[in-house]
This record gives sequence, C-alpha cells and structure tokens, in this order.
Amino acid sequence: MKLALSAALLALAGPIAAHAQTVPVPIAKGLADAGRPQADKDRDATRHPGEILAFAEIAPGEKVADFIMGGGYWTRILAPTVGAKGKVYAYQPAEFIKFRAAYADEQKAAVEGRANVVPSSDSLQSFAFPEPLDAIVTVQNWHDMHLKAWPAGSAKAIAKKLYDSLKPGGVLLVVDHVANADPEFAAPQTLHRIDPAAARAEIESVGFKFEGELPLLRNATDPHTANVFTPEIRGKTDQFIYKFRKPKG
Repeated sequence: MKLALSAALLALAGPIAAHAQTVPVPIAKGLADAGRPQADKDRDATRHPGEILAFAEIAPGEKVADFIMGGGYWTRILAPTVGAKGKVYAYQPAEFIKFRAAYADEQKAAVEGRANVVPSSDSLQSFAFPEPLDAIVTVQNWHDMHLKAWPAGSAKAIAKKLYDSLKPGGVLLVVDHVANADPEFAAPQTLHRIDPAAARAEIESVGFKFEGELPLLRNATDPHTANVFTPEIRGKTDQFIYKFRKPKG
C-alpha cells in the first residue's frame, strides 16, 4: 500500500484538485475490465471510483474487503485491481439478505467468474475474515449500522471488528451520505444519512487514526434534511469520503 499519495494534501485539496488526481494504472485497468456491466461503468462519472480507490491506496496483490457490498459495484472493480495475487472478500450481511433476497443474487453475480473473490454472508454480529487485510472499503453503509434494527452499540462494536481485521498500517475507507449535526445518531433511521463528525469520532474511538477527506462527492446544495431516496435528491446527495488507518505501532 505504497501509492504516492499524501493524505494531508488530499485533505486540503478542493474539488478541482481532487478531480485532477491521477488514477494509478492498476485501478484504471480495473475500471476498464470487460467483466463490469455497462450499467456500472455508466455510473463511474458521478461516483469517481478511480480517485476514491487511489485515495484508499488499493494496489495489486492486496487483500481487501468490500464490506456490505450491495450490488457488487465495488467488488467488480476491486477484483481486477488487486489481481490474481490479491483477494477480495465480498461481504453481504445475512440480515440484509433476509430483508431483501436479491442481495444474495447480486452477491452471486458479482463473484461469478472471479477466482480471487471470496463471498461471505455471515451475520453482522459474527462476521470474520480468514486473514489480515490491507484495506476495507465500505460505501454508503455506516449509517445502516445505526438503524434501530441493531442493538445499541452495534456500530462501535463493528468498527472494532474492522480494526482487528486489518494489518497494522491497513486502511479503512468510509463513504456515506451527510447529515446535519447529529451526535445521538437519530438521522440514520429517518434519513439514511449520518453526521460525519459523529461517525469519525466513533471510528476513531476504537483506535483508528483519521488521515483525511477526499471532497469529490461533496455537494453544498444538499440541505441534509431529505431522505436520500427522495427523488429530488437521490444520486445527488452530499457525501463524505474519509480515510482511516490502523497504526503500525
């Protein structure tokens, strides 16, 4: 995980500088992979996966988890990026599959034909990875761990499990929809958003060190008051991209 990126500079960079960021060749090849559905590729212009994975320092040979993988958009990019010597753990929680059976079908489709991808669908309470990881990517999911369906304290407990799953020096990348100040985490249940400051404090509380923000998905016109599935805001929400690291010592 030694791509030439400076977290400090990225944290200070504005949207124009961030858009000009170079996407490393292995990630560019992952984006161009013939196995990606065209519908996924059509979303790349607004989701900026190349810049985001570069920020996370994803590189060939790494062991990476797509944590709460959804439809498999990130799994399909990660697999060719880490290559044959790497591995992607595509994790879809059992609770999500129980809520929506199509999640199991989407996991199967994302894994099919990709020898370096390992599917997992254990419970959020019992998930584990069989080896230490270089990076964990979780996109638009942190708020879900604060829904009332889970016991109080679940998000912090999951953060600690993710911390323990990483190698020293490993990266946790978190992307989510922005809520207004909400230290008690009420917004996730009604708006499917989360207060970035509250999420950061929670993640740091288990030992992670914050390394910066990539402002690519910020949108100052979003008032943070609408449910993210509202037609007027869906696909245009203000989102934060945070990078955390497990200390080496």
